[in-house]
Amino acid sequence: MKVYEISEIRNVGIIGHGSSGKTSLASALLFSSGTVNRLGRVDQGNTITDFEEEEIARKVSISSALCHLEWKKIKLNLIDTPGYGAFIADAKAVLRVVDGALLVVDGVAGVEVQTEEAWGYAEGFDLPRLFVVNKLDRENASFARAVDSIIGAFGRQAVPVHIPIGAEKAFTGVVDLVANKAYVYDQDESGRHKVTEVPAELADAATEARDKLMEVVAEVDDALMETFFEKGALSQEELIAGLSKGVKQRKIFPILCASGLSNIGAHPILDALVTLLPHPGERAPFKGETPKDHASAERRGAAGEPYSAFVFKTIADPYSGKISLFRVYSGAIKSDTTVYNASRDTQERLGAILALQGKESEPVQEVRAGDIAAVPKLKETSTGDTLADKAHPIVFPKVDFPEPSIAFALQPKSHADEEKISQVLHRLVEEDPTIQFRRDAQTHELIIAGNSDLHVEVALARMKKKFGVEAILHAPKVPYFETIKKKAEAQGRHKKQTGGHGQFGDCWIKLEPLQRGAGFEFKDEIFGGAIPKNFIPSVEKGIQDARMQGFLAGYPVVDFRVILFDGSYHTVDSSDIAFKIAGSLAFKKAMEEAGATLLEPIMNVEISAPEQYMGDLMGDLNSRRGRVQGMNAQGSMQVIKAQVPMVEMLTYASTLKSITGGRGSYRMSFAHYEEVPSHLQAKIVAAHKAAKEGTGAAATH
Repeated sequence: MKVYEISEIRNVGIIGHGSSGKTSLASALLFSSGTVNRLGRVDQGNTITDFEEEEIARKVSISSALCHLEWKKIKLNLIDTPGYGAFIADAKAVLRVVDGALLVVDGVAGVEVQTEEAWGYAEGFDLPRLFVVNKLDRENASFARAVDSIIGAFGRQAVPVHIPIGAEKAFTGVVDLVANKAYVYDQDESGRHKVTEVPAELADAATEARDKLMEVVAEVDDALMETFFEKGALSQEELIAGLSKGVKQRKIFPILCASGLSNIGAHPILDALVTLLPHPGERAPFKGETPKDHASAERRGAAGEPYSAFVFKTIADPYSGKISLFRVYSGAIKSDTTVYNASRDTQERLGAILALQGKESEPVQEVRAGDIAAVPKLKETSTGDTLADKAHPIVFPKVDFPEPSIAFALQPKSHADEEKISQVLHRLVEEDPTIQFRRDAQTHELIIAGNSDLHVEVALARMKKKFGVEAILHAPKVPYFETIKKKAEAQGRHKKQTGGHGQFGDCWIKLEPLQRGAGFEFKDEIFGGAIPKNFIPSVEKGIQDARMQGFLAGYPVVDFRVILFDGSYHTVDSSDIAFKIAGSLAFKKAMEEAGATLLEPIMNVEISAPEQYMGDLMGDLNSRRGRVQGMNAQGSMQVIKAQVPMVEMLTYASTLKSITGGRGSYRMSFAHYEEVPSHLQAKIVAAHKAAKEGTGAAATH
């Protein structure tokens, strides 16, 4: 395959709300450029960029996919990204490595929730953006209405450079306002078209739209503004140069139109991507830091510089293993060489470098600055790592993914699944860093967390289909603790006589409450050898074992001190086990007098949503025993900060989605433990007692 220079490359992320037609549009671009010989369709499961079993079955993009085409001697690396809230974080990693974004808007629905989120990601990386109003052949589609919603959401810098020919089923082409030509398409999805003069019935509308476009372009710089005022118009060359400059400086966001499904409008979109978006060298320098001293470092993006590349995605393949997708920022990387992982300070052997076309691949000998490729079977390298020249190391910043908002307990379906599940989960997390898993130290449950219940369900489906491992999800246990509210003392005495040696252990202990978060303390105040030194650790072990079993509801007892102050022993019958039992008995007796109570985890919660939902969200938080700490504006959103008991947040994701229509998001972190209100304690204790009796009853049958 040809090796491309940096000026011959455009890297484009295709982003937007779910079901806006991103995958269909990518298919139309690939087919219309002659890269593939058929127009892929989502409903037929044969698109280039939706190739996973889950994507084909659900008919939605779940993870980003790389493809490429050549148009007018320029290589376009297109990355089709997911648009649904459960998976859209994957788009963030893509936008980290591209140089422009194609933001797809549904011609019927206009700007939607994830349109705004995708825009925010692109804005965070300072990316030039083009809009495509897609699905204009649909019933109730309206280019004018979609444009109004775009300008309403993102400002008057968004300006049409196309207008549609016809509407809904009569949509047959586009007028390119820059070229002042019409593209009229055959109605057979072939992409065949004629380039003609602007149709007479659209002449006035095209002139008006072109004049408006010139006004916006003239504002890009003073020289253009002066020309525009003097002559009342810009020349074709001035219009193209000014528009390109405005797009690259993020002062203009052109709006194009198309139907990916009917393959209408792909050619002028390809022209716009090549003409208006910057090549990678125009976005340099690329900033990072040196790994040793964290000093600022940068690369200019030239082929002659020391090599550097950023791994932005990992694909877990059950057959070929790990496939790492990377963007080269400077220099060149060749197949079958050794490279340096600057993030991990280790060498990595590269095999064949691959140019990906969805799931298909083609080997390439060399990838130069600005290009995107993949390499299989890297042993040490993960998503977010930087590969760089060891003599000139640099580490590029990792992508900051949102924290998971929902967690489930994960139970392997069989013993065979249990043996493999940890290894498989590691591979899933490599592929999707927004999935997290951990073993809860207290409840001993395996916890998996993601952006939504759908996100986690899809992760499990992939785990089954890719690796043959199955698991069941259920709500995680809340890690309650128990503690004491007052001092108490008690004796624990264990005496047992059974022919020969008996068992004897006797101890006196005091319990004292400690401040929240102090844990457990054991203090030895034995004087005069009332209990020999070698038995004292056994007393502590007995108390430790008993406190972990709980007193009220089976939860560990914390934030208290035990003082061992007296006891007695028998020279023959005393043993470690006897004193361990005595310690356990003393603890249980003392707990009866110590004012045992339950503690629950309280979470710091930040909820972000548009202002119109604030009243409903506040009311819902109050019903969850939440305490609002404050509220502040963040861009177009309001952010509520609150503290809420964890048990009240287990079902919050679906409630937030329902209240805000999917426009709200939240994140949660542990704050502290607090005493559970008495009326709720009674329910938790009763449930524990019932479960215990049920287990006992089951055991006797």
